[in-house]
Formats: sequence, C-alpha cells, structure tokens
Amino acid sequence: MFQAEGQAIPYGAYDIARNRAVVNVGVTHETAEFAVESIRRWWRMDGKRHYREAQRLLICADSGGGNGSRQRAWKVHLQELSDETGMAITVCHYPPGTSKWDKIEHRLFSFISLNWIGRNDSAVRIAWRSVTYSPEAVWP
Repeated sequence: MFQAEGQAIPYGAYDIARNRAVVNVGVTHETAEFAVESIRRWWRMDGKRHYREAQRLLICADSGGGNGSRQRAWKVHLQELSDETGMAITVCHYPPGTSKWDKIEHRLFSFISLNWIGRNDSAVRIAWRSVTYSPEAVWP
C-alpha cells in the first residue's frame, strides 16, 4: 500500500510499434534500478507475449535521471535484465536537451501531467488515477 504523500515519479516503457505503454509510479527517487525495473515489468506484462521470438531489445532513452548514459548503475541493472531474459540490449540515448523528440514524452507523459495540474490530492493517488484506465485496476 502507498503511504507517501507528495512526490510521485512516473517512469514508462512505450512500445512504438504497438502504441502501448506501461507506467510505473515511484515514490522516492528516480534511480537506475527503478528505470530498469520499469522495463522489466513492461517485458513481463506485454513484451514477452507479443515478441516471443525477440533476441534483442532496443531502448531509446533520454539522458537524464536514473537512465543517463554515464550512470554505472543503469548499465549494471540493464546487464542483469539482459542475463535474465537472454536478450542483447542496446540503448540509444537522446542527446541532452532533446527530450522533445522522445516519443514517450509526447504520447504518454503529457497526458499524465495534464491530469496532475490543479489537483489537491496526494501525488501518488493522482498518478495512479492518471495512468490507470483498466477496469481491473484497483488502488492498492
């Protein structure tokens, strides 16, 4: 159960080919471990089912936060994911200051941000409502 009030950090994995995304909402800090766990969850929830024959995974990421190109922890956790799935993982980072070309920024996070504006509720609860549109989804 979420007990935090205030800070909520969304991290998403967006499948361009299928126009689908998985968003995880963290309540502490954006870390490399959190970023890779979000990719892992996308793979388990969606990717593995639709890309059964995949031998490689291409990740396009911005250059900030936990998934920055110089973050050693990002590389370590990605290697763990690669070992776990048996897939080669390639990461292409957008140059700093170019997140406007990042597909997930336009397709997903812009709508999340619009839903957060002017709300007088805990950030985590707002984030949950913003990204949960499945009838099966239940507030933990």
